[in-house]
Amino acid sequence: MMKSLILAATMVIATTANAYNTVAESIFASQQKQIQAAVVTQGLNWTVGQECNYKLNMGGFINGTMKMSVREITADGIWMVQDVDLMIQKQKVEVLMDANTGAIKKMLVNGKEQEPPKADYEIVEQKEDHITVPAGAFDAIYIKVKDNANNGAITEQWVNPRDIPLSGMLKSLADSQLGKVTIELTSFKM
Repeated sequence: MMKSLILAATMVIATTANAYNTVAESIFASQQKQIQAAVVTQGLNWTVGQECNYKLNMGGFINGTMKMSVREITADGIWMVQDVDLMIQKQKVEVLMDANTGAIKKMLVNGKEQEPPKADYEIVEQKEDHITVPAGAFDAIYIKVKDNANNGAITEQWVNPRDIPLSGMLKSLADSQLGKVTIELTSFKM
């Protein structure tokens, strides 16, 4: 099973908060390829009601929360919703994904259609790891990614798509204009 986690993790991408128009877009972008990789190795077997809740911190002084959930499954695909609530802004990203490929068919940010994020990423480091977050202790794949399209910005992520629904993200650290953006899993529902 760890081999399939590693395979899924090798396809992960990450991003920084200043590469996109909104914080929510940057967070979603950090999980986009990871979700698509999980489809290849495990299939996109999401169900309505699955959710992950996270705590966010930007630069050590702006705190917030994020909730990712499956809203509905239709003939067109699976709708995933990401609600971000920071002291400085609230944003909602709704993404319709192809259930067979994980490809994004449609993306809405605060109700307005947007182009899905695109970038050029390179995996710098990858290894098996163990991490403790507010939701508990988990085996994980640690991935360090360089964003070649964003001046070589580095993002670190700990993922476990086998045990954690949706993108499998346990923790993420990324650079932004306001300092490090830290995201940690606080709870999840299968």
